[in-house]
Amino acid sequence: MKPVYKRVLLKISGQSMAGEEGFGIDTTHIRQTADRLFEVSEAGVELGVVCGGGNIIRGIAAASEGLDRAAADYMGMLASVMNALALQDALEKCGATTRVLSALEIKEVAEPHIRRRAVRHLEKGRIVIFAAGTGNPFFTTDTGAALRAMEVGAEVLLKGTRVDGVYDSDPEKFPSAKKYDQVTYREFLHRNLGVMDGTAISLCQDNKLPIVIFNMETPGNILRVVQGESIGTTVGA
Repeated sequence: MKPVYKRVLLKISGQSMAGEEGFGIDTTHIRQTADRLFEVSEAGVELGVVCGGGNIIRGIAAASEGLDRAAADYMGMLASVMNALALQDALEKCGATTRVLSALEIKEVAEPHIRRRAVRHLEKGRIVIFAAGTGNPFFTTDTGAALRAMEVGAEVLLKGTRVDGVYDSDPEKFPSAKKYDQVTYREFLHRNLGVMDGTAISLCQDNKLPIVIFNMETPGNILRVVQGESIGTTVGA
């Protein structure tokens, strides 16, 4: 089936890099993720990826334990760079051509984030991994993903999670939780559904960028989403 999107931005959490333990970097899990991303790229989709860093350190959690919030967020950005490098390695072992672009300048391991350069890489069929969020503390990688999606002209923002969409309560805690197939930006914010950062939702709303939240743990789901199948929850106007 032919993809319905030409260019997409995928946000994956740090937890998706960690495997069952929930922390650190699990090479087997990353290899599985890389296989699924490579499959999407091979289908002709221009793919950008934003990695979180929560499997190594989560800024808000570290700040709640007494660490300065700005320092904790910068540490989280560096963690996302580590994840990006691990994902890059796994993707290139699949046969993909990749580039890591970092919002923090670390020229020895990643290119600096330059919008036009990122677009050019995508046009050449390279998988672009955006690291270090926005490069600023107090912003989540969800917001960084929304920003990068709009910068490069992505048609949709995809968020891969461990659950199959947006629910009115946590489905892992409440079996009777109701799943939404579609929800508006306004409803998402009003109900404080919480799967994605409110700042990121507002940014997408202002720029009319649709969001699809889906379970990335299911093999083939990313490809099904870009092929237009109704999977997960769509957040839109």
